[in-house]
Amino acid sequence: MSKVAAVQGHEAVIDRNSFKHRFKRDFKLNKLLYFMMIPVLAYYIIFHYFPMYGAVIAFKDYSPMKGIMGSEWVGLAHFKDFFGSYYFWRILINTIVISVYSLIFMFPAPIILALLINEVKNQAFKRVVQTVSYMPYFISLVVICGMITDFTNSNGIINTIFSWFGYDGAAMLQKPGLFRPIYIFSEVWQKIGWDSIIYIAALMGIDQEQYEAARIDGASRLKQMFYITLPGILPTITIMFILRMGNMLNVGFEKIILLYNPVTYETADVISSFVYRKGLLEFGWSYSTAVGLFNSIVNLVLLISANYISRKVNDSGLW
Repeated sequence: MSKVAAVQGHEAVIDRNSFKHRFKRDFKLNKLLYFMMIPVLAYYIIFHYFPMYGAVIAFKDYSPMKGIMGSEWVGLAHFKDFFGSYYFWRILINTIVISVYSLIFMFPAPIILALLINEVKNQAFKRVVQTVSYMPYFISLVVICGMITDFTNSNGIINTIFSWFGYDGAAMLQKPGLFRPIYIFSEVWQKIGWDSIIYIAALMGIDQEQYEAARIDGASRLKQMFYITLPGILPTITIMFILRMGNMLNVGFEKIILLYNPVTYETADVISSFVYRKGLLEFGWSYSTAVGLFNSIVNLVLLISANYISRKVNDSGLW
């Protein structure tokens, strides 16, 4: 009888530690939080997971009249057409160049801003700086692009200032060589404040006793930044870098479409804008889906590679 009781007791322990039991217990404790998750899950299922079914048209000659299942299967024909087209290398190089520039200039910018704000001791001035840096992010992208266009026109304020230093005064967005600098600079200006929020939050989580101990030992503020602050937010930087790598080729097509023109296609046309033109303007649904699927696969490979390297280097990653 004692053996039976022991087995039953062991089974009870296993049952209490099972996922089902733990989920029930957690659901009772956090019922409202689970209900709050429902709209978020519904959004991702309806708008992100369910549409993945439509990716099959990349392998078909899709016709709205025949539907997805009724359209003719063509296999990798659209991928071969894309890889062999004149536009392939142009848009791939443009996408990589703009993405690398964004990584070089946009990724460290909010980190630097967060570190500088963290060093400000005047709380009123710190709040003003944060508010001013956040503001461009909340301006409509259409308004932002309108401002950029007006400022860089032949009679715009930026164009006028540059003309004092020898610039010929032509509209900057009509010059292919100037599109990328304008795009990157405006992206940094628009997003640096918003992107710095997560780093400022990470800085607030650093134990302040470390700074006190460092000051007692005679460490300067610069040494405190390098030996306490940066190591303290390194896990956050790593996670954000991996996420950035996962979106490496997802250059925002909305802004590029609003700023580029046929004159600047050679340096401004990227994969996402090419998909927009082919899919919505030229009704090449299957072809544009194949291009978009190629872009997503490359991003997935970059994400997995970045996470693997991060795990090997500093034992930190998304999974």
